[in-house]
Amino acid sequence: MTTIDAPRAPYRRSRATRSNFELYSWLFMRGSGVLLIALIFGHLFVNLVTGEGIKQVDFAFIAGKWTNPFWQTWDLLMLWLAELHGVNGVRTIINDYAEKDTTRIVLKTLLALSAALVMFLGTLVIFTFDPCPAGAPSDLVPSVCTTK
Repeated sequence: MTTIDAPRAPYRRSRATRSNFELYSWLFMRGSGVLLIALIFGHLFVNLVTGEGIKQVDFAFIAGKWTNPFWQTWDLLMLWLAELHGVNGVRTIINDYAEKDTTRIVLKTLLALSAALVMFLGTLVIFTFDPCPAGAPSDLVPSVCTTK
């Protein structure tokens, strides 16, 4: 039979914890949130405020940006930080609301697999994107492409 401690008894840990994972997770959420704000507002400023605004955003605009390693890195950082930030938040929700250990393990495994898939595919798209597809009309490709 389980005994209940007196209401004013000091808190005793049920097991010894040797990691500060939750502390580092909390710190990551704050740091990534601040960095994401800077990355997202920079992204919005370049895409929507400079130049012709929303009218300039088309295939050629994005293709032209992704020929530059700076913008590839910028978008990769946005993708990875947003994905990890969101996964960390959902992981916390799973820990708070999943009552059974098996449910918690299954949900966190599915979360990790889906996050890894999205990060892999997103990274693949960013770095294998061809700004000069064969047979594309010359008015739709960026100026970096040379037509033959």
